[in-house]
Amino acid sequence: MSEAIAEARAGGARLQPACAAVGLTLRTYRRWHRGGTLKADARRREHRPETRRYDPPNRLSPDERDLVLEVANAPRFASLSPHQIVAALADEGRYLASESTFYRLLRAEDQLTPRTRKAPPRPRPQPWEATGPNQVWTWDITYLATNLRGTFFYLYLILDIYSRKIVGWEVYPEESTEHAAALFERAHLRAAVGLADLVLHSDNGSPMKGATMLATLQRLGVVPSFSRPSVSNDNPYSEAGFATLKGSPAYPEQPFESLEHARTWVATFVLWYNETHRHSALKFVTPGQRHRGEDRAVLAQRDALYQAAKATSPARWSGPTRNWEPPASVLLNPGKPPSTPDPDPEHGP
Repeated sequence: MSEAIAEARAGGARLQPACAAVGLTLRTYRRWHRGGTLKADARRREHRPETRRYDPPNRLSPDERDLVLEVANAPRFASLSPHQIVAALADEGRYLASESTFYRLLRAEDQLTPRTRKAPPRPRPQPWEATGPNQVWTWDITYLATNLRGTFFYLYLILDIYSRKIVGWEVYPEESTEHAAALFERAHLRAAVGLADLVLHSDNGSPMKGATMLATLQRLGVVPSFSRPSVSNDNPYSEAGFATLKGSPAYPEQPFESLEHARTWVATFVLWYNETHRHSALKFVTPGQRHRGEDRAVLAQRDALYQAAKATSPARWSGPTRNWEPPASVLLNPGKPPSTPDPDPEHGP
């Protein structure tokens, strides 16, 4: 091997490719030639039968493989996992193969899908896109603790997903579809939505799907939209609004003493949230500014300030200034993004 490498190098080959051509690492070659003399080959070698690489002694025969698959697909084992099958066979005094072998053979035959009967996955709710205010609203109810253990007040809150503005709210001592319908009708009238298309999204609670609420939506021409049963993240904007409310530093450390106390505090929070709170998803303008269309002027002024700062001290900027462009639209339950097609192998992406 050393002579072959020397001959290749004499012909102009580099050392590393020459070593690789004979299956030798560069490190081993240099160790052989350390000190100017050729050392003995001290590599460890495992003495294995030549047939082991292709036909290991623990390989199952074709008949044994067929028997494993036959047993795994027998009616009494068809819905069990390999772990359960192996244990049941052991109780009967039979050993066919290990759990890993059962898994490997079932996987090779594409039979490792869930072997139990499961309900099909629920389809995602219809996605909605809002390109302006009063197009898609979302609402939910959250608990407000009281100083009477086990008793709660209920905050009904309606949110516009485009602007994140709270367009309607009320605190009641109980959950009721009548309360929900009355609150929504007041918010609908106050927003002067008129005959414009409006979608109202909610979860599947009884106040949301009650007859009075649905009749009110139908009378006002509002399209109802609902989350999947038992799936909380289909209503993310309402959940995020409640997280902001209960995570506010001003949220009372002690439970609410009365319904009037709860209503007074929520009124203060809503005013702060709509007109003072700079929302991170809105490029840090307030929901009220976004709802009234004032955000574009505010963000344009910020962009002009940053451009002027860069022009004054260009050495401090390694790239473009901060992006103050307002988001054009907001999606509710958009689903998975479409996969990008593979680039043309001949012409590249």
